[in-house]
Amino acid sequence: MKYYPVYLNLTDKKAVVIGGGKVAERKVLTLINAGAKVKVISPGITKTLEKVKKKGALTHIKRHYRKGDLKDSFIVIAGTSSAETNTKIARDAKYLVNIIDTPTEGNFIAPSIVKRGPLTIAISTEGCSPAVSKAIRKEIEKLYGREFADYLRLLGKTRVKALKKIKDVKEREQFLKGLASEKLFSSLRKKGVAPLSKKISSRLR
Repeated sequence: MKYYPVYLNLTDKKAVVIGGGKVAERKVLTLINAGAKVKVISPGITKTLEKVKKKGALTHIKRHYRKGDLKDSFIVIAGTSSAETNTKIARDAKYLVNIIDTPTEGNFIAPSIVKRGPLTIAISTEGCSPAVSKAIRKEIEKLYGREFADYLRLLGKTRVKALKKIKDVKEREQFLKGLASEKLFSSLRKKGVAPLSKKISSRLR
């Protein structure tokens, strides 16, 4: 099966997750971080989800799935232990649906993700081997540490300043391109963002 990679804007979109275990927990937290309005349908949920529920970040329907539970939902994720229930969910969902245990029953799969602030790297083997996706994710996590989150936030501000300070288009493009060099990344990994911040500030005075 072939897939089209895409990033979704889920702000205020209705998301339904059926299942309350550890796997469902990860899906729920990711959906909440993406701005979705999440409803969890399951007889029980993890301690972490209970804490999230108390904060008002999700709605919990304490029972098994029933037909009609997906009304007005934009995205659905099924993580139950019942193959029969998962199949029903796949049939009932009108839009986006992911069946965790049997991805081919749904119409999308969720990639393995490395998140560093504004940087999001998605890894997928199109369902062939989740284990390989996980292994590659761990390699990328080592290569792109949390210093890249700080650096990208700095670059966001730098780009705005460069548009004002450097009037020559070619000179500006060359300057911004230079901030994405492998040599600079190597320095970032060794020394952090502070030295680069000083260097950039002196250039844009």
